[in-house]
Amino acid sequence: MSNFAKQIAAIEAGAQEPVIRVGNLDSVRDFTDVRDMVRAYWLAATRGEPGEVYNIASGRGITIREMLDRLIAMSRVEVRVENDPARMRPSDVEVLIGDSSKFRAATGWVPRIPLEQTLADSLDYWRERYAARREAART
Repeated sequence: MSNFAKQIAAIEAGAQEPVIRVGNLDSVRDFTDVRDMVRAYWLAATRGEPGEVYNIASGRGITIREMLDRLIAMSRVEVRVENDPARMRPSDVEVLIGDSSKFRAATGWVPRIPLEQTLADSLDYWRERYAARREAART
């Protein structure tokens, strides 16, 4: 996700051609915002049972294609997506969705940050990095 956001920001800044080369976009993944994960780790350390194993996940899957489409919809420029055979993984897991019910029961944790916010914040982060680079190049 962050790599796609970085590439979109680079395209917007004129630092990359307007093409994102991709592998398998049909895989389903479970994305959880890092801020929710940090809160989960804190709860695991303070409320979890020592030695117990927990999964931490949103429990919701989305295809890589849909996630990328949402990011591209936030772009300020037109972006093309091209398949790159070199990015295809023959052993790619098609669906990977976590079950955090045990962790939720033990700690009360639930993810709070919606995917749309995560995507927007990631894209804004990379936009700020490219703006800072442009500013540094001017001085």
